[in-house]
Amino acid sequence: MSERTIDLHPSWLSHLQSEFDADYMQQLATFLRAEKASGKVVYPPGKQMFAALNYTPMDQVKVVLLGQDPYHGPGQAHGLSFSVPEGQAIPPSLRNIYKELHNDLNITPATHGHLVPWAQQGVLLLNSVLSVQHSQAASHQGKGWERFTDRIVALLNEHTEATVFMLWGSYAQAKGQRIDSTRHLVLRAPHPSPLSAHRGFLGCKHFSKANDYLSAQGKAPIDWTL
Repeated sequence: MSERTIDLHPSWLSHLQSEFDADYMQQLATFLRAEKASGKVVYPPGKQMFAALNYTPMDQVKVVLLGQDPYHGPGQAHGLSFSVPEGQAIPPSLRNIYKELHNDLNITPATHGHLVPWAQQGVLLLNSVLSVQHSQAASHQGKGWERFTDRIVALLNEHTEATVFMLWGSYAQAKGQRIDSTRHLVLRAPHPSPLSAHRGFLGCKHFSKANDYLSAQGKAPIDWTL
């Protein structure tokens, strides 16, 4: 991968260009090309793989919401963790996120799953793995994306101040274990999946805690209403 072929916001590219030049990212690009050449359908569309970074420039990040993999159904993944385009059914985990928003901040659940308004306010909706094969959950794990997104988390830890990290589930918590909790707010809860939401995600009040922290740091809180 080269700078000419990466459509990435300059605030991120200035820090990540060396990653794109690294062998592991070259191998990842080769893998993705081979997947498509063999006729496999890969989500999200190529131009949307870095959507999380493009919607939320590095210097505007206030909250990081770590996901795991893109959705693997047609038309669902568009580069933002937990989000789907308008017109798509709201996924179960996102329904529980909306339920907690209502419980926490009395926000009426949205009728869609399009989270771009959050991203535009500084909520980085980052998956650990940025691509997936159609109908094959976790099919692109272990191909290099994790190293790339680990670098993103490290950059945010090192180069931003008073950022809120929402780590939902053991996978996100493991990925965020090196975050400096003396400089940032690290919020941990079970994953909002229907399998685990009732074990402590519902009732965690992360949205109000994030806004209280941002306000205390002199930052504008997030309007979570959609």
